[in-house]
Amino acid sequence: MKLFDVYPINNINIVKGVGSLVYDNKGQEYLDLYGGHAVISIGHTHPHYVKRLEDQLHKIGFYSNSIEIPLQQQLAEKLGHVSGKEDYQLFLVSSGAEANENALKLASFYNGKKKVICFTGAFHGRTSLAVAVTDNPRIVAPINETDNVIRLPWKDEAALEQAFADNEISSVIIEGIQGVGGIQVAPENFLQKIRSLCDKHNAVFIADAVQCGYGRTGKFYSHDFAGVNADIYTMAKGIGNGFPIGAISISPKIQPAYGMLGTTFGGNHLACAAALAVLEVMEQDNLMQNAAEVGGYLIDELKKFKQVTEVRGRGLMIGIDLPTEYASAKKDLLFKHHIFTGEAKPNVIRLLPALNLTKAHADQFLEAFTTVLNK
Repeated sequence: MKLFDVYPINNINIVKGVGSLVYDNKGQEYLDLYGGHAVISIGHTHPHYVKRLEDQLHKIGFYSNSIEIPLQQQLAEKLGHVSGKEDYQLFLVSSGAEANENALKLASFYNGKKKVICFTGAFHGRTSLAVAVTDNPRIVAPINETDNVIRLPWKDEAALEQAFADNEISSVIIEGIQGVGGIQVAPENFLQKIRSLCDKHNAVFIADAVQCGYGRTGKFYSHDFAGVNADIYTMAKGIGNGFPIGAISISPKIQPAYGMLGTTFGGNHLACAAALAVLEVMEQDNLMQNAAEVGGYLIDELKKFKQVTEVRGRGLMIGIDLPTEYASAKKDLLFKHHIFTGEAKPNVIRLLPALNLTKAHADQFLEAFTTVLNK
């Protein structure tokens, strides 16, 4: 048997990671400013994280949701406290797509409506309804296509109001900052407009915080900059620092019922231990503040490059727009300077490092970036 060939792969075999550094099988060190798609939130092999998982493995790694799992309640309480959403409810899953799938389904259960508003440039996952609200026709199979999705232009308030006037809307799903879409920041007034229209029409505001949540922007959810609460927040990526876990945080106005949602692996003992370790380190080391400070420093310095078209983002979620003549910048950073970054089309470098990135490592990137742009 061979692997199903769906990933373009760099010829690099990473075998070790410590903090913001990773090492290949030849001993070459790399600076990791991408964290495996924004997954590594507290650094590779953080000692507290490793010990949390190791201790749990010596007890029990998995049992189903048919029994009490106190770690789930501990995680709910810790997440409520750190996120500032203490009166919300937690449902645990295994991925971001699964989180968005359940959020959209739960919204429809809540108000009995079918239509979902999403936006151009959005990425919400690859499962059935999550991929239907994702703006990438190449990954939407015919079976995923549905008339229940209304895709609107990004940031277009008039189109949003018209869609509500013309349809029975179940929910609106939006990333506070589009990740795959090129680090596009949702304007605060646009998020506020979504909130007011959802209130008026009894629709559910779903905040996709899979990539732009978990403290990456300096606030727990990037949507928090707008000063409004969503009805459901979806999470994954950094929640487990590499352990597969996702979640939805649900407003108290949405009531649960037995059998409404379900999962086999969501909320297992190891996943909860990983997620608790992440939140504990975030609190102890003030990582949201660090993300805001180091990210702010990076953004300010990047704006000084005359070759850069635009710098977007908040905290340690940064997009760097480059002219087409710098299309090889990501590859040059990786193979000539041994720095992992991300990319979005066209010609956007994405920075999504661990939230404990140091200023020294930020400077290392800036020095390499200077060399790449001036080659």
